[in-house]
Amino acid sequence: MLNNKQTKVTAEQALPDRPTEIIPAESHAVNGTPLSKSAPDDLSQILIAMGCFWGAERLFWKLDGVVSTSVGYSGGFTVNPTYQDVCTAQTGHTEVVQVVYDPNKISLAAILTHFWQSHDPTQGMRQGNDVGTQYRSAIYYFDNEQKEAALASKSAYQQALADAGKPADITTEIALAGAYYFAETYHQQYLHKNPNGYCGIGGTGVCLPPWER
Repeated sequence: MLNNKQTKVTAEQALPDRPTEIIPAESHAVNGTPLSKSAPDDLSQILIAMGCFWGAERLFWKLDGVVSTSVGYSGGFTVNPTYQDVCTAQTGHTEVVQVVYDPNKISLAAILTHFWQSHDPTQGMRQGNDVGTQYRSAIYYFDNEQKEAALASKSAYQQALADAGKPADITTEIALAGAYYFAETYHQQYLHKNPNGYCGIGGTGVCLPPWER
């Protein structure tokens, strides 16, 4: 066991793969859409991580133009991890929200603006009191357009932080989306099922100004 949950493991150190994939037993608890790892051809998806995924998912399912959301694990090594696995910091994964959206109704820029403004992307392997590699900030993109937008928005937000007297470096991981594993059914839309449950969402108080990719 690693004592330091703020150090990301290597592939060689990661927990062994599990043979069974987690498949949510229910449709989206808010809008009834089926939970799927792939987006229909007329929709887009992106994976974002901003600390505990409960509050982050609620933020995005409320946005007009977001068709569906789910929570899970990505950015690591262990195949088919469980929540207990991820909490050991020995799978390499972070808690992510899959955002499936209609680009004709909501722009990627709007989604990224909510992302940057709703957490502190300078905290490294933590978010507030939630400490560990599973709580790191990340954007996992699916195409070059998303990559360019993620990088441009990061640069703009870094400048906004500096202008606001908060010069800490952004630590957000930006990378091509790899394997995405669903979290257990009870985690899906958790704050809809448990309205008084824990929500760790909290931004820096700094707005992201208009930016161009």
